[in-house]
Amino acid sequence: MNIFTTSWGDLGLTRFPEDPRDRLRAWDASDEYLLRHLEGETLAGTVAVVGDRWGALATALAAHRPVQISDSYLTQRATRANLARNRTAAETEGVRLLSTRDTPPDRIDVLLVRVPKSLALLEDQLQRLAPRLTRDTLVVGTGMVTEIHTSTLRLFERIVGPTRTSLAVKKARLIHCTPDPDRTGPAAAAAAEETWPRTYTLPDGIGAMSGRPVTNHAGIFCADRLDIGTRFLLEHLPGRRGPLRVVDLGCGNGVVGTAMAVADPEAEVVFTDESYQAVASAEATFRANAGPSARAAFVVGDALSGTERESVDLVLNNPPFHTHRALTDGTAWRMFTGARGALRPGGELWVIGNRHLGYHVKLRRIFGGCETVASNPKFVVLRAVKRG
Repeated sequence: MNIFTTSWGDLGLTRFPEDPRDRLRAWDASDEYLLRHLEGETLAGTVAVVGDRWGALATALAAHRPVQISDSYLTQRATRANLARNRTAAETEGVRLLSTRDTPPDRIDVLLVRVPKSLALLEDQLQRLAPRLTRDTLVVGTGMVTEIHTSTLRLFERIVGPTRTSLAVKKARLIHCTPDPDRTGPAAAAAAEETWPRTYTLPDGIGAMSGRPVTNHAGIFCADRLDIGTRFLLEHLPGRRGPLRVVDLGCGNGVVGTAMAVADPEAEVVFTDESYQAVASAEATFRANAGPSARAAFVVGDALSGTERESVDLVLNNPPFHTHRALTDGTAWRMFTGARGALRPGGELWVIGNRHLGYHVKLRRIFGGCETVASNPKFVVLRAVKRG
């Protein structure tokens, strides 16, 4: 745990899941910059915090009863833990945690935006929130210099109103935006159009999913095309069939789990991801392709932490190797160890990854061995079996 010093008190903050070996902080210079700026502002009415990474902003501003809007289950868990650690029960109860799939507040008087990695997710959220803004709404964005581009500013300008940036401090910037009544409030509600979700058709040559539709909500990786790593896994899916319980772990748009459901109508497929947008995408993809008798569950959560031990026959996984912009192998470790616990004896974990990530080393330590199913110059498909 690290101490974050703010005008609202010294806060002991951690990421989620908490790991004493993790040296990454639960805030960065952009959070610091935004909170210093807010010291001179009146935060009256409904305060909405969008994209708060680990709850640093919501925890600092708890006395103002903010509404946090996040696509991340892990962010929500971190926020709850940080609030409980630093705030009274009354302050904690005043903070509302919403996902990006939930209906936002009817009116927003202060909008604070931590710029996300995905420009599409930023666009989607600004469009959803613009009808809730008034001409007097205080709108401030924040991010590291490397996260704020001309395209970022153009989105604020196009959707909300006139936009300018601050000077850089500790490699962070603020975005100041003035709501334009012709673009926000009732005008935005009248002109609203559905930009997301988007659907594309898969190419031929990938087995049961050839020519089938895939749906993506904003913020999903490769929202307009099939990425080459997933395609490689689809070309080498397990041949096991029967009444299997299959988990698409870190499911994204659900194309891998859906491929198993199409190929094996007897299977039950669990789609799980820590992103609310991803699980919504996976459900849409599954519904568009699987038959009426196909069985599936859709779970937003932390890897396989909520899965009953030894209840799964097959886990399919394309693990991320970053958390926001920080490179880390922590997520892969949690996914692999969680898969081993969830698998029945003889159950299999199939992993697709870049060759240079060396997942085979981790799998051998966790499972006692693994084998290469397929490889090319960039990717490798690995199979690990739970023994006994």
